[in-house]
Amino acid sequence: MLEMSDEALAVVQRSFDMDVRAESWLGEDLLSDAISVSDGGEDRDRSLAVPERITLTVPRRDRGVDWDPGADPTHPLAAFGQQLRIDYGVNLGTHWEWINRGWFVITSSEAEGDTVSVELQGLLTLIDEAKLIAPFQPSSTDTLTSTVRALVEPALTCSFDGALVDRAASTSMQWDSDRMEALGEIASAWAADYRVTEDATLLWELLADNGEPVLSLTDGVGGTVVRWQAATTRDGAYNAVVSQGEDSVGNQIQGVAYDTDPDSPFMYGGNFNPLPVPYTESSPLLTTVAQCRAAAASTMRRLRRQNSRRLGVTMVPHPGLMTGDIVSVTGQGLTNQPCVIETLSLPYSPDEMSLTIRVLA
Repeated sequence: MLEMSDEALAVVQRSFDMDVRAESWLGEDLLSDAISVSDGGEDRDRSLAVPERITLTVPRRDRGVDWDPGADPTHPLAAFGQQLRIDYGVNLGTHWEWINRGWFVITSSEAEGDTVSVELQGLLTLIDEAKLIAPFQPSSTDTLTSTVRALVEPALTCSFDGALVDRAASTSMQWDSDRMEALGEIASAWAADYRVTEDATLLWELLADNGEPVLSLTDGVGGTVVRWQAATTRDGAYNAVVSQGEDSVGNQIQGVAYDTDPDSPFMYGGNFNPLPVPYTESSPLLTTVAQCRAAAASTMRRLRRQNSRRLGVTMVPHPGLMTGDIVSVTGQGLTNQPCVIETLSLPYSPDEMSLTIRVLA
């Protein structure tokens, strides 16, 4: 969860006055620190290559400023490399507390009538659209860390959690055009996950769904939940993962991970299917059996993100929540059940917030 004061955390448990502000940057140049936002919203979905989508409605004229970007490549709302930092404000009575929701790339802006509509995406857009001009292959001295840096810097600055153990990258690995595909394969082989933080850093960390809940959600007395909606699916469900690689002398190797969690509805040998339902992947980055097994276990966790029980939540907006946060849920037959936020929709005007949360086994 984003950093908030105790006073602000108490205020957002009930109805409160809010505001949104934005500042525009083009490279190192601050173009404006006073962009008025009259409406809009923020959508995040961890299953997407670029998880963040933002829409803003800005008054066309405000305080003597014309916010129609026209054809001016240096206008604060133009889509020529401009990035917006967006802050969500909470009125604490004596002052406003501003919560940084992150940095986003303007992808389009258009004036119509008295307003300007602005579309933005997360900073991974810079990597997604930057296709490789020539095939990329790690050198004999490259590691996974240096390979990641070569793929994304200087568009994004990388940071690596100390729990990740760096290792040599395979020179037999080659990517023809797609940088995001390369990052996905590295993350799978490394049993890692990556995300853009609110301070615009690409953080790499161990793939895990754990930690203390940052918020309790309940539909009981004093709760903030307005509605629950439940959904499950069998499509794309697996109870085993086979990760294949190649050792230093060219022999094919593999590691297998089974879903053996007795609390998992997809447990191998259980009611879902008593026979293996395998998902198979292969990567030259996997050069030992231990690496294959770790990759298989990592992929199993990713697959559970897609197929575990999910709940839709409608609630009072909470500007500190982010996808990946752990929340404690009481409702829909659950009591203090840890769940992880997979998607969220945060309005930039007074309205309800919606989440999709995944029940952790």
